[in-house]
Amino acid sequence: MISIIQRVSEAKVTVDGIAIGTIGTGIMALVAVEKQDDKAQADRLLERILNYRIFADADDKMNLSLRDISGGLLIVPQFTLAADTQKGNRPSFTSAAAPEMGRRLFDYFQQQAEKLYPGSQFGRFGADMKVALINDGPVTFTLRCQAAGV
Repeated sequence: MISIIQRVSEAKVTVDGIAIGTIGTGIMALVAVEKQDDKAQADRLLERILNYRIFADADDKMNLSLRDISGGLLIVPQFTLAADTQKGNRPSFTSAAAPEMGRRLFDYFQQQAEKLYPGSQFGRFGADMKVALINDGPVTFTLRCQAAGV
């Protein structure tokens, strides 16, 4: 699984003009599922997102995690992160999970996030979403959790 996480001062996702997820200070995470992914990668990615130290401590060092600051978490499904952009002028999505598998694993990821970090907000799988955010820093990282042997 792949995630782009961004430290934000605010973020929201809307579908058909209606806000379905809104947070203040925290992490906005775009998440993609690849063909070889399973629940183990989903669990590992979620733990990394929750514990990744990207917030400043009293010495202005990135030493605090989302859990440490009790920040907001907005998770948005985005299959385009799984694109192969190595050649040509058009992305290939051969490594992305099929829609049914992607939805199943994203649903699992969402359920785990709700259990481990109550109050998490989410985009909607397969929807035409509009995402707005104020990236704080800017601070942006790519996190990837792959199956063994991949």
